[in-house]
Amino acid sequence: MKIAIFTDTYLPDVNGVAKTLGRLTHYLDSTNHSYIVIAPKQTKTNVQNAQFYPQSSFPFPLYRECRVSVPNTIYIRELLKSFQPDIIHIATPFSIGLCGLHLSKKLNIPLVGSYHTDFDHYLEYYHLSLLSKPLWLYMEWFHQSMSRLFVPSTFTYQQLKKRNFHHIQVWKRGVDMDVFHPNYVKGAICEKYNISKKYVISYVGRLAPEKNVDTLRYIFHNLPPSIANHVQWVIVGDGPSKEWLQANTLPNTVFTGFLPQEEVAKVVGMSDLFVFPSETETFGNVVLEALACGTPVITANAGGVKNIIQEGFTGILCEQGQQRPYLEAIVSILYNDNWRYQLEQNAIRYAQKQRWEDRFEELLTAYQDVIEEKAKTKKHA
Repeated sequence: MKIAIFTDTYLPDVNGVAKTLGRLTHYLDSTNHSYIVIAPKQTKTNVQNAQFYPQSSFPFPLYRECRVSVPNTIYIRELLKSFQPDIIHIATPFSIGLCGLHLSKKLNIPLVGSYHTDFDHYLEYYHLSLLSKPLWLYMEWFHQSMSRLFVPSTFTYQQLKKRNFHHIQVWKRGVDMDVFHPNYVKGAICEKYNISKKYVISYVGRLAPEKNVDTLRYIFHNLPPSIANHVQWVIVGDGPSKEWLQANTLPNTVFTGFLPQEEVAKVVGMSDLFVFPSETETFGNVVLEALACGTPVITANAGGVKNIIQEGFTGILCEQGQQRPYLEAIVSILYNDNWRYQLEQNAIRYAQKQRWEDRFEELLTAYQDVIEEKAKTKKHA
């Protein structure tokens, strides 16, 4: 199969879309499928391979960690005519995605897309809710000509089904059990970050308003002393809220910044709990990765993460929009060693059934279905 991927974010970006596409292209390499990636050129070094075609870009003024691309449509059109892809996969609805949408129609190439980000919910955190209606109109228009729209969770499927979206198919995410596993030991990580407390609680993700980091601040300051005095927090990630969060934290908190995947796994693997209060996730890869490490998760009963966590079995779901339930959940798990051990074992068993290889085979099967459907339509036209 020959696949052309259009995306406005790609490695080395640190976000769910970029990492998922990076894993996908790695899998395509290992299974002898051909692909090209059309993505922004960055100041940081992009992945270097013959299949990557970077487009000029500049930082988005309101969100400088994202880049706005100016794709060379004439060049990309000739590239597609030379490569002759069986299918185009658009991962983002911005400038490069628009380029892919335009060329798929012009060249009559089968088209699919994937929906990764709850942009509508993000607007609330940046006080831009007035843009919600035009955003949805644009998203409906953008995806209407796609033969499949892949969504990562049942929650997102139901969310888009209520609107004017068609041909939706759930394509869940997986976990790399070679990296995220329960066999890490505390020693080296505790020494590296000078951890001496009895319990370790970790968070991994972007430090930004849409990740509900205000709830982290609330937890820092409101855990009962009988627990708080024995807890070491390890916060992995970066973003616009990092300085604010550091200024509102306690001495028993370590901020690591971005870490390589293997280092993230070591931190999460030696943690007693993983707390993730974001309410905007369409899936929540880091939650699944924590489970694979045997670390119980306390998260919001919202978005895609509520389709991952089984209440009381692999973690605890806290009521959306409320902060106090996080305190109660942390205390209840840390005070009950037997239950915490059972949560850990349940988490591992669940994650071991969520392999990336299976997820990618499901995607390739869906690609093939779309290609065959398109061929039948041409035949009967």
